[in-house]
Amino acid sequence: MDGSERGPVLRVLRAVAYAALPAELVVFVLLLGGVRIPGAALAVAELVMVVLLAAEAVVWVRLRRRGLSRREALAELVPERVLRLIGHELTLMASLWRWAARRPHGTAGAEGVFPHARDQAALMYGFAFVCLVETVGMSWLLADLPVVHAIVLVLDVYTVLFVLGLHGASVTRPHVLGGGRLRARQAAHVDVSVPLDRIAAVRRENRFTHEKKDGELNLAVGAQTSVTLELSEPVEVVGLLGGVRPVTLVRLHADDPKALYEAVRDAVAVTRARTAPSPGQDPLPTA
Repeated sequence: MDGSERGPVLRVLRAVAYAALPAELVVFVLLLGGVRIPGAALAVAELVMVVLLAAEAVVWVRLRRRGLSRREALAELVPERVLRLIGHELTLMASLWRWAARRPHGTAGAEGVFPHARDQAALMYGFAFVCLVETVGMSWLLADLPVVHAIVLVLDVYTVLFVLGLHGASVTRPHVLGGGRLRARQAAHVDVSVPLDRIAAVRRENRFTHEKKDGELNLAVGAQTSVTLELSEPVEVVGLLGGVRPVTLVRLHADDPKALYEAVRDAVAVTRARTAPSPGQDPLPTA
């Protein structure tokens, strides 16, 4: 497949996928709801999916032969934003398993681990309970409409799992200090690595209101942050859909903000000592 063929072929495959995948989902929901679909229509729908998957596989193999990595080849077939959304959903579901198994993510070899989900637990459990009550209520109200009942039930159950997955991701992805970096995280959608040598100041600062400003990252938990990092150089933050923005100020929260503050302060001091600062360099500002 040369460069002139690659663009049109991929555009056609994406266009077919955008039409076929929602149609397949509709067919699945109808079958789940007990709706009888003519055999011919069902056969055509499945044939389209088989042909689409086969064509995607052929193009993927050709892209791999051109030297692209697996991820790069997949990114050519599926828009990056779609991949990121799918990855986010899968991560939330995997977080439920990690939460139940008590297996935190990314903490191996860490010098410090700082959980940060405690202060949002009551709110998240409350949301999950409300969604559960709504699921039961809608199931009773729609008992005489099997198709609608099936659709709403699937959506409601997934909503409950989504809410629990958000909290599970926060529980299993604590802030991590190690390797000369502070890894600050929020659920499954924010994961930023801050080099210790870029931290110009660290201070305890309880804030309950956060305005969105350029160059600032607020990782609030329960609408609050308790530790503020000022950076001498910006770090890049990748958003949920792949957007990148530089930040020079990071506010975050921990269940034990004092421990996080002291650990970061001491680690930065050690990093500065190792890099042999000039005698006239100002000490790390603290508060």
